[in-house]
Amino acid sequence: MDDQDLIRSARFRQEREADWRRLETLVQEAERKGLQHMAFAETRDLASLYRQATTSLAIAREISLDKALLGYLEALTARAYLCVYAPQQRLGGLLQRFLTQGAPRAMRRSWLFILLGFLCLGLGTLSGYLLYFENADWYYVFMPTDLAGGRGPHATTEALRSVIYDETPVKSGLGAFATYLFSHNTRIAIFVFGLGVFACAPAILLTFYNGLSIGAFIALHADRGLGLDLAGWLSIHGVTEISAICVACGGGLQLGAAVMFPGDKSRTEALRHAGHDAVKLALVAALMLVAAALLEGFGRQLVQDLTARLVIGWSVGALWLAWFVFGGRGRS
Repeated sequence: MDDQDLIRSARFRQEREADWRRLETLVQEAERKGLQHMAFAETRDLASLYRQATTSLAIAREISLDKALLGYLEALTARAYLCVYAPQQRLGGLLQRFLTQGAPRAMRRSWLFILLGFLCLGLGTLSGYLLYFENADWYYVFMPTDLAGGRGPHATTEALRSVIYDETPVKSGLGAFATYLFSHNTRIAIFVFGLGVFACAPAILLTFYNGLSIGAFIALHADRGLGLDLAGWLSIHGVTEISAICVACGGGLQLGAAVMFPGDKSRTEALRHAGHDAVKLALVAALMLVAAALLEGFGRQLVQDLTARLVIGWSVGALWLAWFVFGGRGRS
Protein backbone atom coordinates (compact mmCIF):
# COMPACT_ATOMS: atom_id res chain seq x y z
CA MET A 1 0.00 0.00 0.00
CA ASP A 2 1.54 3.38 -1.09
CA ASP A 3 1.44 6.66 0.83
CA GLN A 4 -1.68 7.86 -0.99
CA ASP A 5 -3.56 4.70 0.01
CA LEU A 6 -2.44 5.07 3.61
CA ILE A 7 -3.70 8.65 3.73
CA ARG A 8 -7.01 7.65 2.17
CA SER A 9 -7.41 4.75 4.63
CA ALA A 10 -6.64 6.95 7.63
CA ARG A 11 -9.09 9.62 6.47
CA PHE A 12 -11.80 7.03 5.80
CA ARG A 13 -11.38 5.60 9.28
CA GLN A 14 -11.21 8.96 11.01
CA GLU A 15 -14.50 10.12 9.47
CA ARG A 16 -16.42 7.01 10.57
CA GLU A 17 -14.62 5.57 13.58
CA ALA A 18 -16.85 7.31 16.13
CA ASP A 19 -19.93 5.62 14.66
CA TRP A 20 -18.17 2.26 14.64
CA ARG A 21 -17.22 2.59 18.28
CA ARG A 22 -20.78 3.55 19.16
CA LEU A 23 -22.06 0.54 17.24
CA GLU A 24 -19.59 -1.75 18.99
CA THR A 25 -20.78 -0.48 22.38
CA LEU A 26 -24.42 -1.10 21.46
CA VAL A 27 -23.61 -4.58 20.14
CA GLN A 28 -21.86 -5.47 23.37
CA GLU A 29 -24.86 -4.28 25.36
CA ALA A 30 -27.28 -6.22 23.16
CA GLU A 31 -25.18 -9.37 23.50
CA ARG A 32 -25.01 -8.97 27.27
CA LYS A 33 -28.65 -8.30 28.14
CA GLY A 34 -30.68 -8.64 24.93
CA LEU A 35 -32.58 -6.12 22.81
CA GLN A 36 -35.69 -6.43 24.95
CA HIS A 37 -33.86 -4.83 27.85
CA MET A 38 -32.44 -1.91 25.84
CA ALA A 39 -33.99 1.53 25.47
CA PHE A 40 -35.89 2.33 22.29
CA ALA A 41 -33.35 4.94 21.25
CA GLU A 42 -30.51 2.44 21.67
CA THR A 43 -32.19 -0.19 19.52
CA ARG A 44 -32.99 2.44 16.90
CA ASP A 45 -29.36 3.60 16.84
CA LEU A 46 -28.19 -0.02 16.67
CA ALA A 47 -30.19 -0.68 13.50
CA SER A 48 -29.19 2.61 11.91
CA LEU A 49 -25.48 2.27 12.71
CA TYR A 50 -25.53 -1.34 11.49
CA ARG A 51 -26.73 -0.19 8.06
CA GLN A 52 -24.06 2.52 7.99
CA ALA A 53 -21.38 -0.02 8.94
CA THR A 54 -22.39 -2.34 6.09
CA THR A 55 -22.10 0.61 3.69
CA SER A 56 -18.65 1.42 5.09
CA LEU A 57 -17.64 -2.22 4.65
CA ALA A 58 -18.74 -2.21 1.02
CA ILE A 59 -16.78 1.00 0.35
CA ALA A 60 -13.72 -0.35 2.15
CA ARG A 61 -13.75 -3.46 -0.02
CA GLU A 62 -14.19 -1.40 -3.17
CA ILE A 63 -11.23 0.91 -2.53
CA SER A 64 -9.08 -1.92 -1.12
CA LEU A 65 -8.29 -0.53 2.29
CA ASP A 66 -5.94 -2.32 4.67
CA LYS A 67 -6.85 -5.85 5.74
CA ALA A 68 -6.95 -5.01 9.45
CA LEU A 69 -9.72 -2.47 8.89
CA LEU A 70 -11.64 -4.87 6.64
CA GLY A 71 -11.40 -7.61 9.26
CA TYR A 72 -12.64 -5.28 11.98
CA LEU A 73 -15.64 -4.14 9.93
CA GLU A 74 -16.55 -7.66 8.88
CA ALA A 75 -16.53 -8.89 12.47
CA LEU A 76 -18.47 -5.86 13.70
CA THR A 77 -21.18 -6.10 11.04
CA ALA A 78 -21.54 -9.85 11.59
CA ARG A 79 -22.11 -9.34 15.32
CA ALA A 80 -24.51 -6.48 14.68
CA TYR A 81 -26.44 -8.58 12.15
CA LEU A 82 -27.02 -11.28 14.74
CA CYS A 83 -28.20 -8.70 17.27
CA VAL A 84 -30.62 -7.08 14.83
CA TYR A 85 -32.00 -10.06 12.89
CA ALA A 86 -31.40 -13.20 14.94
CA PRO A 87 -34.32 -14.48 17.07
CA GLN A 88 -34.26 -12.73 20.42
CA GLN A 89 -36.33 -15.26 22.34
CA ARG A 90 -34.40 -17.08 25.03
CA LEU A 91 -34.18 -20.85 25.43
CA GLY A 92 -36.83 -20.88 28.13
CA GLY A 93 -39.26 -19.02 25.89
CA LEU A 94 -38.58 -21.34 22.96
CA LEU A 95 -39.14 -24.39 25.17
CA GLN A 96 -42.37 -22.95 26.54
CA ARG A 97 -43.67 -22.17 23.05
CA PHE A 98 -42.77 -25.68 21.90
CA LEU A 99 -44.58 -27.33 24.80
CA THR A 100 -47.66 -25.08 24.75
CA GLN A 101 -48.09 -24.55 21.03
CA GLY A 102 -45.64 -26.14 18.60
CA ALA A 103 -45.71 -29.76 19.77
CA PRO A 104 -49.48 -30.27 20.24
CA ARG A 105 -50.29 -28.48 17.00
CA ALA A 106 -47.79 -30.61 15.10
CA MET A 107 -49.31 -33.73 16.66
CA ARG A 108 -52.80 -32.73 15.53
CA ARG A 109 -51.65 -31.89 12.01
CA SER A 110 -49.89 -35.27 11.82
CA TRP A 111 -52.68 -37.36 13.34
CA LEU A 112 -53.03 -39.61 10.29
CA PHE A 113 -49.35 -40.57 10.25
CA ILE A 114 -49.36 -41.18 14.00
CA LEU A 115 -52.46 -43.35 13.62
CA LEU A 116 -50.62 -45.36 10.96
CA GLY A 117 -47.77 -45.82 13.44
CA PHE A 118 -50.18 -47.22 16.04
CA LEU A 119 -51.73 -49.41 13.36
CA CYS A 120 -48.34 -50.88 12.38
CA LEU A 121 -47.46 -51.64 16.00
CA GLY A 122 -50.94 -53.00 16.73
CA LEU A 123 -50.88 -55.35 13.75
CA GLY A 124 -47.44 -56.58 14.76
CA THR A 125 -48.59 -57.18 18.34
CA LEU A 126 -51.69 -59.04 17.17
CA SER A 127 -49.64 -61.14 14.75
CA GLY A 128 -47.08 -62.08 17.40
CA TYR A 129 -49.87 -62.93 19.83
CA LEU A 130 -51.75 -65.18 17.38
CA LEU A 131 -48.62 -66.85 16.04
CA TYR A 132 -47.59 -67.81 19.56
CA PHE A 133 -50.86 -69.65 20.12
CA GLU A 134 -50.50 -71.34 16.74
CA ASN A 135 -47.04 -72.58 17.64
CA ALA A 136 -45.26 -71.58 20.83
CA ASP A 137 -41.89 -71.92 19.10
CA TRP A 138 -42.56 -68.58 17.40
CA TYR A 139 -41.67 -67.06 20.75
CA TYR A 140 -38.02 -67.91 20.20
CA VAL A 141 -38.15 -66.38 16.71
CA PHE A 142 -39.41 -63.02 17.92
CA MET A 143 -37.62 -62.88 21.28
CA PRO A 144 -33.80 -62.97 21.31
CA THR A 145 -32.33 -65.67 23.54
CA ASP A 146 -30.48 -63.23 25.80
CA LEU A 147 -33.64 -61.16 26.19
CA ALA A 148 -35.80 -64.18 27.01
CA GLY A 149 -33.55 -64.88 30.01
CA GLY A 150 -35.12 -68.24 30.74
CA ARG A 151 -38.67 -66.99 30.26
CA GLY A 152 -40.38 -69.01 27.58
CA PRO A 153 -43.01 -71.65 26.94
CA HIS A 154 -41.10 -74.03 29.23
CA ALA A 155 -41.23 -71.62 32.24
CA THR A 156 -43.68 -72.39 35.02
CA THR A 157 -46.58 -70.11 35.86
CA GLU A 158 -45.21 -69.56 39.36
CA ALA A 159 -41.88 -68.44 37.96
CA LEU A 160 -43.51 -65.94 35.62
CA ARG A 161 -45.77 -64.60 38.37
CA SER A 162 -42.90 -64.23 40.81
CA VAL A 163 -40.94 -61.87 38.59
CA ILE A 164 -44.01 -59.72 37.85
CA TYR A 165 -44.56 -59.08 41.55
CA ASP A 166 -40.94 -59.22 42.68
CA GLU A 167 -40.39 -56.44 45.22
CA THR A 168 -36.76 -56.15 44.11
CA PRO A 169 -37.23 -56.12 40.33
CA VAL A 170 -33.75 -54.79 39.68
CA LYS A 171 -32.42 -58.22 40.62
CA SER A 172 -35.08 -60.12 38.72
CA GLY A 173 -35.11 -61.21 35.14
CA LEU A 174 -38.08 -58.95 34.47
CA GLY A 175 -36.09 -55.93 35.63
CA ALA A 176 -33.39 -56.80 33.11
CA PHE A 177 -36.09 -57.22 30.50
CA ALA A 178 -37.48 -53.75 31.28
CA THR A 179 -34.06 -52.15 30.93
CA TYR A 180 -33.40 -53.97 27.68
CA LEU A 181 -36.88 -53.15 26.39
CA PHE A 182 -36.38 -49.44 27.06
CA SER A 183 -33.01 -49.28 25.27
CA HIS A 184 -34.40 -51.44 22.48
CA ASN A 185 -37.45 -49.22 22.06
CA THR A 186 -35.28 -46.11 22.10
CA ARG A 187 -33.22 -47.47 19.22
CA ILE A 188 -36.40 -48.47 17.39
CA ALA A 189 -37.81 -44.94 17.82
CA ILE A 190 -34.63 -43.41 16.38
CA PHE A 191 -34.54 -45.82 13.47
CA VAL A 192 -38.22 -45.60 12.52
CA PHE A 193 -37.96 -41.82 12.39
CA GLY A 194 -34.63 -41.62 10.56
CA LEU A 195 -35.34 -44.41 8.06
CA GLY A 196 -38.91 -43.38 7.34
CA VAL A 197 -37.67 -41.04 4.64
CA PHE A 198 -36.77 -44.11 2.53
CA ALA A 199 -40.23 -44.67 1.08
CA CYS A 200 -41.72 -45.37 4.55
CA ALA A 201 -40.97 -49.11 4.31
CA PRO A 202 -38.21 -49.37 6.97
CA ALA A 203 -40.32 -47.46 9.50
CA ILE A 204 -43.31 -49.70 8.89
CA LEU A 205 -41.29 -52.92 9.08
CA LEU A 206 -39.39 -51.94 12.23
CA THR A 207 -42.54 -50.86 14.02
CA PHE A 208 -44.29 -54.06 12.97
CA TYR A 209 -41.34 -56.16 14.14
CA ASN A 210 -41.34 -54.44 17.52
CA GLY A 211 -45.00 -55.31 17.82
CA LEU A 212 -44.22 -58.99 17.11
CA SER A 213 -41.92 -59.27 20.12
CA ILE A 214 -44.41 -57.46 22.36
CA GLY A 215 -47.25 -59.69 21.15
CA ALA A 216 -45.29 -62.88 21.76
CA PHE A 217 -44.33 -61.74 25.26
CA ILE A 218 -47.93 -60.89 26.11
CA ALA A 219 -49.15 -64.22 24.69
CA LEU A 220 -46.69 -66.15 26.87
CA HIS A 221 -48.18 -64.63 30.01
CA ALA A 222 -51.78 -64.71 28.77
CA ASP A 223 -51.38 -68.43 28.11
CA ARG A 224 -50.65 -68.88 31.83
CA GLY A 225 -53.50 -66.66 32.98
CA LEU A 226 -51.17 -63.75 33.73
CA GLY A 227 -52.25 -61.46 30.91
CA LEU A 228 -53.85 -58.84 33.16
CA ASP A 229 -50.94 -58.97 35.60
CA LEU A 230 -48.46 -58.34 32.80
CA ALA A 231 -50.68 -55.57 31.42
CA GLY A 232 -50.47 -53.82 34.77
CA TRP A 233 -46.71 -54.17 34.89
CA LEU A 234 -46.32 -52.89 31.32
CA SER A 235 -48.85 -50.07 31.75
CA ILE A 236 -46.76 -47.99 34.15
CA HIS A 237 -44.12 -47.19 31.53
CA GLY A 238 -45.36 -49.05 28.47
CA VAL A 239 -48.28 -46.77 27.63
CA THR A 240 -45.87 -43.85 27.31
CA GLU A 241 -42.92 -45.80 25.90
CA ILE A 242 -44.82 -47.68 23.20
CA SER A 243 -46.74 -44.55 22.24
CA ALA A 244 -43.41 -42.79 21.75
CA ILE A 245 -42.45 -45.39 19.16
CA CYS A 246 -45.69 -44.81 17.29
CA VAL A 247 -45.18 -41.03 17.38
CA ALA A 248 -41.63 -41.44 16.03
CA CYS A 249 -42.96 -43.78 13.37
CA GLY A 250 -45.53 -41.14 12.42
CA GLY A 251 -42.74 -38.60 11.95
CA GLY A 252 -40.79 -41.01 9.77
CA LEU A 253 -43.86 -41.81 7.69
CA GLN A 254 -44.49 -38.10 7.24
CA LEU A 255 -41.02 -37.65 5.77
CA GLY A 256 -41.43 -40.72 3.56
CA ALA A 257 -44.79 -39.52 2.27
CA ALA A 258 -43.26 -36.16 1.35
CA VAL A 259 -40.62 -37.95 -0.73
CA MET A 260 -43.09 -40.28 -2.46
CA PHE A 261 -45.92 -37.79 -2.92
CA PRO A 262 -44.43 -34.28 -3.22
CA GLY A 263 -47.44 -32.92 -5.10
CA ASP A 264 -46.80 -29.60 -6.83
CA LYS A 265 -43.59 -29.05 -4.88
CA SER A 266 -40.16 -30.44 -5.60
CA ARG A 267 -39.16 -33.36 -3.39
CA THR A 268 -36.62 -31.20 -1.59
CA GLU A 269 -39.20 -28.52 -0.88
CA ALA A 270 -41.83 -31.07 0.17
CA LEU A 271 -39.35 -32.78 2.48
CA ARG A 272 -38.36 -29.47 4.04
CA HIS A 273 -42.01 -28.56 4.59
CA ALA A 274 -42.86 -31.94 6.12
CA GLY A 275 -39.76 -31.76 8.29
CA HIS A 276 -41.18 -28.87 10.29
CA ASP A 277 -43.76 -31.12 11.93
CA ALA A 278 -41.78 -34.35 11.68
CA VAL A 279 -38.93 -32.96 13.76
CA LYS A 280 -41.41 -31.83 16.40
CA LEU A 281 -42.79 -35.36 16.51
CA ALA A 282 -39.27 -36.72 17.02
CA LEU A 283 -38.75 -34.31 19.92
CA VAL A 284 -42.07 -35.32 21.45
CA ALA A 285 -41.07 -38.99 21.16
CA ALA A 286 -37.77 -38.23 22.89
CA LEU A 287 -39.60 -36.42 25.69
CA MET A 288 -41.99 -39.35 26.11
CA LEU A 289 -39.10 -41.82 26.28
CA VAL A 290 -37.47 -39.79 29.05
CA ALA A 291 -40.77 -39.74 30.94
CA ALA A 292 -41.12 -43.50 30.41
CA ALA A 293 -37.65 -44.05 31.85
CA LEU A 294 -38.60 -42.12 34.99
CA LEU A 295 -41.87 -44.02 35.33
CA GLU A 296 -40.07 -47.32 34.87
CA GLY A 297 -37.29 -46.44 37.27
CA PHE A 298 -39.62 -45.47 40.12
CA GLY A 299 -43.17 -46.64 39.50
CA ARG A 300 -42.34 -50.16 38.41
CA GLN A 301 -40.34 -50.81 41.57
CA LEU A 302 -42.42 -48.93 44.11
CA VAL A 303 -45.91 -49.93 42.94
CA GLN A 304 -46.79 -53.64 43.23
CA ASP A 305 -50.60 -53.42 43.24
CA LEU A 306 -52.22 -54.37 39.93
CA THR A 307 -54.97 -51.75 40.06
CA ALA A 308 -52.55 -48.99 40.98
CA ARG A 309 -50.27 -49.97 38.10
CA LEU A 310 -53.14 -49.79 35.62
CA VAL A 311 -54.39 -46.48 36.98
CA ILE A 312 -50.95 -44.86 36.89
CA GLY A 313 -50.08 -46.05 33.40
CA TRP A 314 -53.33 -45.15 31.71
CA SER A 315 -53.74 -41.89 33.62
CA VAL A 316 -50.38 -40.77 32.32
CA GLY A 317 -51.49 -41.83 28.84
CA ALA A 318 -54.65 -39.74 29.24
CA LEU A 319 -52.53 -36.73 30.20
CA TRP A 320 -50.43 -37.14 27.03
CA LEU A 321 -53.61 -37.37 24.97
CA ALA A 322 -55.12 -34.28 26.61
CA TRP A 323 -51.93 -32.33 25.88
CA PHE A 324 -51.99 -33.35 22.24
CA VAL A 325 -55.71 -32.67 21.78
CA PHE A 326 -56.16 -29.45 23.71
CA GLY A 327 -52.69 -27.88 23.82
CA GLY A 328 -52.18 -24.68 21.84
CA ARG A 329 -55.83 -24.11 20.99
CA GLY A 330 -57.22 -20.61 20.96
CA ARG A 331 -53.81 -19.00 20.43
CA SER A 332 -52.73 -16.90 17.50
